[in-house]
Amino acid sequence: MARNAEKAQSMLFRFRAQQASDLGILSINSTRRPKAISAQTHIPTCERWRGQVLKEISRKITKIQDLALSDYQIRDINDELNKLFREKWQWEVRIKELGGPNYMRGGGRVVDEDGRVVEGGGKGYRYFGRAKELPGVKELFEAATRKPEHEGKDRDTTRGELRMRVDAGYYGYNLDEEDGALLAYEITKEREAFDALSVEDDTAQQEWEALPGDCGDGAVWRLPTAEEVEIELLERRKRKLLDKL
Repeated sequence: MARNAEKAQSMLFRFRAQQASDLGILSINSTRRPKAISAQTHIPTCERWRGQVLKEISRKITKIQDLALSDYQIRDINDELNKLFREKWQWEVRIKELGGPNYMRGGGRVVDEDGRVVEGGGKGYRYFGRAKELPGVKELFEAATRKPEHEGKDRDTTRGELRMRVDAGYYGYNLDEEDGALLAYEITKEREAFDALSVEDDTAQQEWEALPGDCGDGAVWRLPTAEEVEIELLERRKRKLLDKL
């Protein structure tokens, strides 16, 4: 009897678990968080998984402040925090797609165990806590806050400053044609170019040879006029009709 009772309890437990899964009521403490976030269809389930992600973020934010951690451990925790913030954003997007509240509007504030607000969750890779003091990272933050070295010194002229110096003369609207010197120069060059072309034409005409006509009498080619072409076509049509008759 005890064996059958255990089987019944096991089947009842599986039935209740399946029923809770269908209704979106899950025990997130005993269930692994799903990877396929877009496959979730229940808003309460998504909100519970999002809450679990927020708790993990709070714990890791407090953990990354530990002075006993090495640089490698700090980098690993910082990577995990960036992944968790990315996963939190994906859960919030899915909740909004299902018609739930828009958690992205308020920025999704996260607090650590001491109640302090953790600024994060934005785009790009972020550094939290002691990760900002890592070798190489600290120099990046200092370079971002440091004033440019060329400030107050001689520097290269920017494109915007060059554009402000451009006047109408740059685009050709100047006073070059008012004194007549430019026009006289252009007329002289045009005359020289025309004379050079005339000499080339005369030389080419002397080298040409006229082609003989169809009859072999040495007559040059002559192009027929439009009227002659029409008369010739009409004569050909008459000959075709006479041949058919």
